[in-house]
Amino acid sequence: MTLDGLQPTILLPAFAAGLLVLASHVPLGMEVLRRGIIFIDLAIAQIAGLGIVIASTLGFEVNGWRTQVSAVIAALAGALCLRWMEKKSPDHLEPVIGVSFVAAACAAILLMSHDPHAGEHLQELLVGQILWTTWAGLLPLALVTAGVLAGWFGGNLKASPLGFYLLFALTITASVQVVGVYLVFASLIVPALAAAGRLWRAYALGAAGYAAGLLASGLFDLPAGAAIVLALVLMGVMTAKGTVAKHQADASGRWKPGSSRP
Repeated sequence: MTLDGLQPTILLPAFAAGLLVLASHVPLGMEVLRRGIIFIDLAIAQIAGLGIVIASTLGFEVNGWRTQVSAVIAALAGALCLRWMEKKSPDHLEPVIGVSFVAAACAAILLMSHDPHAGEHLQELLVGQILWTTWAGLLPLALVTAGVLAGWFGGNLKASPLGFYLLFALTITASVQVVGVYLVFASLIVPALAAAGRLWRAYALGAAGYAAGLLASGLFDLPAGAAIVLALVLMGVMTAKGTVAKHQADASGRWKPGSSRP
């Protein structure tokens, strides 16, 4: 354990990136739970990652505009295919989402099979590189987040199935390049699941998870992405247990001796 890793110039931009990710992922995650398509985020994130791998195979710069276009096109194509599947055969949507994730992951592995740095690239895709975030580098993510939130709350695109899929693809494409596939999934599902539908509670849980994970990463020299995922899960379990205990206490308080229990 050392305090040398607690450098504000590194941790504060990373925490800001986490808050931007949560800003769009929490409401999207609640909609994902409502629709019952839990693993769509993994599938879209992996498909966007495949777009990045394809761009890298073609020799495009990792942070160049052509790589970003490749990732967006891949994610949008995946989202539109899943939306089409939802209309044609909704009962089979979840298995198709799972197959899409596995297929995109395997395609990326095959494309990277002759790359000597494939292991490093794969790790970056899965767990992200949030500690490399800079204030200037947050601008694209901030713009995408603002646009998604405007469309979600202001434009009420959440009421449109197609609008949901398109916004989902855009925000996942932007966030997966900063925080990785695992954190995208955790940011979408854990706060929404543990907060029992309460938006403010989900945001608070997510912010606490990112803060705790980054602090643990700095103190113990741990991979930041994995530390944040586990911190989010721990916060989610604690929040869920507290919610259950509160509901049990409320139910017990409403019961009076001599009356029948519900």
